[in-house]
Amino acid sequence: MLPLQNIKVLDVSQIMAGPYCTMVLADMGAEVIKVEKLNGGDDSRQMGPYVNGESTCFSQINRNKKSISLNLKDERARQIFYRLAADADVIVENYRPGVTKSLSIDYDTIKAINPGIVYCSISGYGQTGPYSHKGGFDLVAQGMTGLMSMTGEAGRRPLKTGIAVYDIGGGITAVYSILAAHIHKMNTGEGQHIDIAITECGLPWFTWEAAAYFSEGTVPGPTGWRHRVSAPYQAVKAKDGYLMLGCANQRTWERFCGDVLKHASLMEDPRFLTNHDRGQHVDELEALLEELMAHHTVEEWLALCDTAGVPAGPINDFAQAMQDEHYLARGMVEEMDHPVIGKMKTIGFPSKFSRTPAQIRSSAPLFAQHTDEVLEQLGLSGEERDTLRAEGCIK
Repeated sequence: MLPLQNIKVLDVSQIMAGPYCTMVLADMGAEVIKVEKLNGGDDSRQMGPYVNGESTCFSQINRNKKSISLNLKDERARQIFYRLAADADVIVENYRPGVTKSLSIDYDTIKAINPGIVYCSISGYGQTGPYSHKGGFDLVAQGMTGLMSMTGEAGRRPLKTGIAVYDIGGGITAVYSILAAHIHKMNTGEGQHIDIAITECGLPWFTWEAAAYFSEGTVPGPTGWRHRVSAPYQAVKAKDGYLMLGCANQRTWERFCGDVLKHASLMEDPRFLTNHDRGQHVDELEALLEELMAHHTVEEWLALCDTAGVPAGPINDFAQAMQDEHYLARGMVEEMDHPVIGKMKTIGFPSKFSRTPAQIRSSAPLFAQHTDEVLEQLGLSGEERDTLRAEGCIK
C-alpha cells in the first residue's frame, strides 16, 4: 500500500510546476487523471528531445498518471469534468488567473459540486495583488525575487541558476500545501482553495539573506563560488581541478587544518581564528589554501577529507552525478518501460519510506491514452464517446 492510495487528483496543469506536483502525488500512490487540451495536449509534449517522436521532457515529469483530453470550452466536456470533480479529492491547475472562471471550472464552481475539494492554483504571481494578471515564468521569478542578483560574480552579468528552481519549488510548495489541506479536510470535512505563486515560493529559502537584511539592512550581492556566511565553505582549486569544501563550523575547520592540510599553525593565525574572521579575510584565506592544495589532486584531497571527517565533494557534471555509485545505490536513477520510447531512465525518489516506498507503476501516458477508459467508467457508451470525439469535444 502507498501513502496516498485512494486519493483522487484531477491535474489540469501543464509544463512543469503543476505536473511536478501531481507526479510527486502520483509517485506516493494518488490516482492522477491528467486533463489535457485537444490541440496537442500539455505543451511540454512539443518539447524535445524526442525518442521515436515522443517527448522525453514530458515523459520525465508525468509518470504514474492517466491522460484524457477534454475541450473545456464545450459544455458537454465541462459536464464530464464536473462528474470527475465530484468524486475527486484534489484539483491542480496552473492557468493564468481568471481563465478557470471563464471556463467555469474555478474553485467556486467546483466547490458547489464538491464542498470538500482541495483546489490548488499555481500561477506566476498568485490570484491576488497588483501583478496577478501577469503571466509568470521561472526565469522571471529568479530575477524578481533577487536570486539573480546573488548568483554569479560581483560586477558581472546577472546569472540564472542552472535549473528551473522556482518551477520545481512551486511544485514542491504545492505538494506540502495540498497534503496539509487534505489533513485539515480529514479532521473537519472542509475543503479549501490553495493559492501558490512561483514568484513567492522561493523567498522563504533566503534565510541567511533575510537575517542580514532585516537586522542590518545589508543587501546581499553575488558570492560566486563562496558562501555568504561561512569560510572556507566554497569551491577551492587543487592540482587538477576544483572541489567543494565545507568547513561550516569551528571543529571542522580545525580538523581540516590539522588532519588534512597538516598546517595546524593556520588555527593560530589571527585572520582565521573564528568563522567571522575567516569570512572577513576570505580572499587571503582562499589564496593560501589553493597554494597549499596545488600539490595534490582532487581525488587525493577528497580521500584525506573523508578520513578526517571534513565534508567535501567533487564538482560533477550531470553525467558524473547520474553515474555516482552512491546515487545508484540509493535508487536515484530508475528505469521504466515506455510504450513508444522503450526502456528509459528517470530520476528516482528522494524520500525513502520504510513502510510505503514510492513506486513507478506506469510510464508517462500517451496523449489521451485513457480517455475511453475514464469515460467508460463514468458510464459513457462507445457510441456516445464516438459522437463526442467526432464533434471535437474529446480526443
